[in-house]
Amino acid sequence: MAMAMATAGIATANATNAAAGSLCGATTDRPIAVIGAGIAGLTCASTLADNGFKVCVFDAGRGSGGRMAQRRESTAEGQTLCFDHGAQYFTVEDPVVLQLVEKWKMAGTVKEWLGHFGALDITSRTFMEETDSGKKRYVGVPGMNAICKALSSKLGVESKFGTTVTKVEWREEEGYWQLKSKNGQIAGEFCALVIADKSLASARFTGQTGLAPPLGDAEVPSLSSRVATVSVVPCFAAMLAFHESLTTIPLDGLTILNSKVLAWAARDSSKPDRKISLGGNCECWVLHSTVEYAETVISRAGLVKPSEELLASIALDLLEEFQNVIPGLPDPCFIKAHRWGGAFPTKFVAPEEKCILVEEKRIVACGDYCLGPRVECAILSGLAAANNLLQVLKTVAWM
Repeated sequence: MAMAMATAGIATANATNAAAGSLCGATTDRPIAVIGAGIAGLTCASTLADNGFKVCVFDAGRGSGGRMAQRRESTAEGQTLCFDHGAQYFTVEDPVVLQLVEKWKMAGTVKEWLGHFGALDITSRTFMEETDSGKKRYVGVPGMNAICKALSSKLGVESKFGTTVTKVEWREEEGYWQLKSKNGQIAGEFCALVIADKSLASARFTGQTGLAPPLGDAEVPSLSSRVATVSVVPCFAAMLAFHESLTTIPLDGLTILNSKVLAWAARDSSKPDRKISLGGNCECWVLHSTVEYAETVISRAGLVKPSEELLASIALDLLEEFQNVIPGLPDPCFIKAHRWGGAFPTKFVAPEEKCILVEEKRIVACGDYCLGPRVECAILSGLAAANNLLQVLKTVAWM
């Protein structure tokens, strides 16, 4: 079956609404499983739920978001701090995604970040404001994870966090997918399966769990082999809070040029509605390392869970570089680092289809690794996965 175009996503979803609702409710009680609660998986899950399907989302993390997660921390004085330590914002070009964003804006989960953006060349110590002043940057409010939180709690979507799926098995005779969790217990039986977590086909899964990647034994080689080829790069994030505003920095988001350590710095508390969640007493910043720096650290320490001592050392490295390139900065009242070991894909395995579908087994893979590194690409991939699956499920002769 030809892949449905993602740009026709909303129209396709609306057109199949009645058929899908009848299909799921009247002919099978099994829901659809989605593994991965990032923006791609939850966009897919939400679209399927809009079409009458029951959807169960699994994620090994404590909550939704993936790279769009927000980190909550506390100062020594007990003040709560919030950081968008992964994706800083997103932009939109596709009209279908823009329609979704407008709905999210009306629901109060998205606003435009009206900050000042540009770059800092550390060689000349020159700030350069961007020339494309019409570019719109969107953020979730009060955190980047607000969008994913809303999608994961949508009617028809059941979210199970802290659940690592370790085995996915297609039961040919019965015609359904059976999932098992880390403790070996059956996590459920599902009429279709969405893979929105690329680690299920990579050695990274083994490093995290000590178990073989689930897709390797799922008998869908045309899907698992493509997902396994995804290449990623690491990054470290430093979360900083200051008791005073860094007024010497004229930009709220800046690319750092010619540094071997720092790639990006953002005044996180300049985003809309952040001061409400922060209490308004601290200015929060997020720093992202260069790939070069992260790869050097990981080559020495490996991809095992980093120790607190290592993360503390990395945080100090990023802070020291920040203070070197912008002299006169005060010491922060809070500092902590986080490792993004493989969240940033560099190879995209389905740029035309936007997702990977195995029709006869009702399984589809989606994510930014299919189409591109931007949040919008992940959304488009999730839409494409949902619409392809809806087309497949319309043709199934349920027993």
